[in-house]
Amino acid sequence: MSSRNGLVGKYEYVEAWGMADGAHSRVFRPRSVEEIRTVYEQAERDGVTLGLRGTGNSYGDASMNSEGHVLDISTMDAILDFDTETGIADLEAGVTIEKLWKYIVPLGFWPRVVSGTAFPTLAGAAAMNIHGKNNYAVGTLGDAILELDLVLPSGELRTCSRDENADLFHAAIGGFGMLGCFSRIKLQTKRVYSGDLYVYAFANRNLREMMDYMEANRATADYLVGWIDCFAGGDQAGRGLVHDARYLEPGEDPDPASTLSLDHQILPSKIFGLYPKSEMWRLMRLLCNDPGMRFVNFAKYVAGRLEAMGPPKKWRHAEFAFLLDFVPNWKWAYGRTDRRGLIQHQIFLPKETAYDAYLEVMAHNRKQGFVPYLGVFKRHRPDPFWLTHAVDGWSMAQDFRVTPSNREALWKHCAEVTEIVLEAGGKFYFAKDLVIGHQDMLRAFPPDRLADFLALKREVDPECRLQTDLWRRVFVE
Repeated sequence: MSSRNGLVGKYEYVEAWGMADGAHSRVFRPRSVEEIRTVYEQAERDGVTLGLRGTGNSYGDASMNSEGHVLDISTMDAILDFDTETGIADLEAGVTIEKLWKYIVPLGFWPRVVSGTAFPTLAGAAAMNIHGKNNYAVGTLGDAILELDLVLPSGELRTCSRDENADLFHAAIGGFGMLGCFSRIKLQTKRVYSGDLYVYAFANRNLREMMDYMEANRATADYLVGWIDCFAGGDQAGRGLVHDARYLEPGEDPDPASTLSLDHQILPSKIFGLYPKSEMWRLMRLLCNDPGMRFVNFAKYVAGRLEAMGPPKKWRHAEFAFLLDFVPNWKWAYGRTDRRGLIQHQIFLPKETAYDAYLEVMAHNRKQGFVPYLGVFKRHRPDPFWLTHAVDGWSMAQDFRVTPSNREALWKHCAEVTEIVLEAGGKFYFAKDLVIGHQDMLRAFPPDRLADFLALKREVDPECRLQTDLWRRVFVE
């Protein structure tokens, strides 16, 4: 089980974050570039493929490799340097978003782009080119990356930027780990003058109101995110709540040293100081069914209307950014055995077709009895990365519950939704996907970019050593 230099590979169950899929693989955790090379060599000696993995926060099979070994980068997590004048962070690629923000926020900085959870590694976040609630304003994580080191399957280390190895830079970011292993990432962070944000709430009665509000405010808002009650239909389809967050300007916070402290940012571990958040998933499980979630969504909508009647509130950066971390292991409410869990179908649509297509998708969900338990809506802008999911338009993330009895029908339903999206010129996001197929991918992404990516894959990985279940599902006919 050990390689020639003593690096141990352990057989483990490697699970999709949504728990709806998983596979046993031999997992290696290198601690240096040299050990990354050793893992490559081990996979070659064993005659198997190698999949790359961070902390495993992709909802689907993006970091699973049921036909070979897995390289887990999470133990390479040193903060190499941080420049307090420029806000440039130089990091080993296994550093998590959580480790980064906790290091820089007391210094008056915040990551330019974060996901809804703080736990992904920068390697995984770059491989998926994550976006945040401010995508329309600052772009994806890739737009904040200045330079990266990539260890190719040959063992060669290449430093890439917009000026050096530019094609590899733009293909590897968003290339879901199919061109090489990130070992170092240098990125730009943002200076902030308070640990708090002003958060405004707008309760929208339907999707048209949500989209109109976001369009009217995206020039001034630093973050915009919408929650949708997917159970509502008719003229209330798309009803929900928009949170509009804005940074505090210099001098607006009377005590920035206090609000930028970790003590202020880290949320309490108990609800009302009494019930542990770590146990809340057990209570949530009682409501994790169609009637229960219909009630939860209605109650949230009513609460949102009340919230919108009040003045803006101050939220901590971590509180606003990482809502998915508010209840630890909340996904367990969906079930923890027999590949139960959830899948997320996140669909991206250009602004010209988005409104009508989203209404059609929501109506089809209700008609077929597959209503998402959570719907999240965002505004986006294009970026220059080769396999980008981003569009000048919108995204809607839909969380569907997976059970042994509904699995086959749910996948069929998602295929029908996928067809609606493709007809409207839409795209999908590999970090969230577990359902699209090869032909869907060919229709969603520009053929010239796909051809360029595959040509670069053949150049840097001629034996196609780097593979995952996602690669085989979506890129292999």
